[in-house]
Amino acid sequence: MKKILIATGNAGKKKEMLQFFKGLKGFSFLSLADFPTSEDPVENGETFEANALIKARYFAEKFDIPTIGEDSGLILSAFPQKFGLKTKREIQAKDDMEWLTKFLELLEGVDDRQATFYSAMAYYDPKTRTKKTVLGQTTGHIEYFPQAPLEKGIPVSAVFTPETLNAVFSAMAKGQKNKVSHRGKSARAMELFLTSMT
Repeated sequence: MKKILIATGNAGKKKEMLQFFKGLKGFSFLSLADFPTSEDPVENGETFEANALIKARYFAEKFDIPTIGEDSGLILSAFPQKFGLKTKREIQAKDDMEWLTKFLELLEGVDDRQATFYSAMAYYDPKTRTKKTVLGQTTGHIEYFPQAPLEKGIPVSAVFTPETLNAVFSAMAKGQKNKVSHRGKSARAMELFLTSMT
């Protein structure tokens, strides 16, 4: 059975990604919790794909195991330069609720609330140097206040409603969210790639 490391320390992302891949036959998935504490690499790429690959290669070479890295972010129509690759770091906060509160305060009085979530996943094998990047995206809008309880590590999910739907990510059943979310789309593309290797 081929072991693959999911390289994220974000609890919300870890839970989602392990769920995405749990049905794949011939693979077993580990997380950073299974390895010694390690510093994250400097993610200085100019795209989500580049940052995901930086993360995948760093941990793959550090722990000598094929690794999947993920990088995601939100681009707001009203503030196209403000979030993106630095979405989580754009706002300094002690916890998810404070972060989301500051985020919504930024949008007070803003009529254009369109936003697009992006998720890039990258695979890197340190032995064969095989690499693969995929990208998923979902467009929607930002609600004025949380519509569901916050999910740890991914607070915007409580205020983001995808186009053509009437529920925020956090209010959806996992199966529905996985079909329409940016991370679900990139995970399905990565799943196809992993399946092609078996």
